[in-house]
Formats: sequence, C-alpha cells, structure tokens
Amino acid sequence: MSFRETVALRAWAWRHIRLLAWIRPTVIAMDGDRCVLRIPLTRRTRNHLGSMYFGVLCSGADAAAALLGFRLLRERGGRISVIFKDARAEFLRRAEGAVDFACEQGREIRELLDRAEASGERENLPVRVVATVPEISGDEPVARFELTLSVRRKAPAGKQGPAETRS
Repeated sequence: MSFRETVALRAWAWRHIRLLAWIRPTVIAMDGDRCVLRIPLTRRTRNHLGSMYFGVLCSGADAAAALLGFRLLRERGGRISVIFKDARAEFLRRAEGAVDFACEQGREIRELLDRAEASGERENLPVRVVATVPEISGDEPVARFELTLSVRRKAPAGKQGPAETRS
C-alpha cells in the first residue's frame, strides 16, 4: 500500500471531488506503468442488495485511470488539460467485497501525452480499468471499464479562447 499516494489522493479529493473522498479509496500500487486502487465495501458504498453500488464502481475506475494520468503529467511538467470524453462499463458479477481497480496503461498514456504536446491538438486514448474482488474471486473481474482519455496542450496564459477554458 502506498501511504503517501493515498493521503495525497484523499486530500485532493476532499478539496475537489467530495464524493471520491467519501468512498475512501486506498492506493495499493502506483508506478509509472500502473495504478491499483481499492475501495472498501462499507455502508457508504453498498447498495440495497449488499454489493457495491455501480456509481461507486464507476468512480473507482475513473479514479484509477485519472490518478495514473495525473502522475505521468506531474512527472513531465508541461501544461496539458485532461478530461474523460466517454465511458463504457461492463458489469460481470456482483462486487460483494472490497474492490481493486487496476489501470496498467502507463506506457500508452505517456505516448498520448507526447503526441498531444507535439501536435497541439486534442488526442484521445481508450484506457481500460479492470475491477476485481481479490478476497472472494481472486483475479476474476467483476467489471471492466473503458474510458476515453482526452488530452490537449494548453495555450499559453492569455491566449485561451472560450472553448479552451472548458477543456
């Protein structure tokens, strides 16, 4: 478990996305190539059937992919805006325990950032996140997500048009 990364994520979430702070994600593994987050199954995250609420599952996928992207951005510096353009989810079975969300596309995200920096245009990449419940079903996925990460180099200060300020 990465204590520093977890504290940084929760502090950032408390300031910017309170829902994410409320579900209390923990960073299990983090390096330049992968990010694994765990969200516990608690009263806060459980639905009326005793499994993890699908909105929490989507938030976990979002957080795992975004955290990896932001880490790579922080390492390189530069001014690049990042958003998720769309999302697709496939729910395979009920998540009846703490869920791990793994995104392992660091190399591809790095290449995406390089392309966006070089072109100055918006660049997109489908990013995959796999959700598992290791304590119950090991590496068997309970859900799979594909989120389109969309990045663009920010214009220099004072040169942004109206559309640039929203991205």
